[in-house]
Amino acid sequence: MGMRALFLIPALFLGGCVNTVSSVVTAPFKVAGKAADWATTSQDEADRNRGREIRKAEAQARRECKRTVDGDLAREQCVRDWLRDRNIS
Repeated sequence: MGMRALFLIPALFLGGCVNTVSSVVTAPFKVAGKAADWATTSQDEADRNRGREIRKAEAQARRECKRTVDGDLAREQCVRDWLRDRNIS
């Protein structure tokens, strides 16, 4: 073995250590980024959730008004009033 070979062997091990150290150093930042993504709601998700909430409330209003009100126009007015009274629409 020559003198060059003695220098190359530690360099190979050191390269692996540097890679490991950089992974250990960046790991907390990656985890914090993922946690922030999970904790926050995007605007699209918020819109989708709001739409789902409105459709669910509207279905409930239709069921209740169907039981208590006769006539299509009166039933639609009942649904609008029901949603308005609950600050949904």
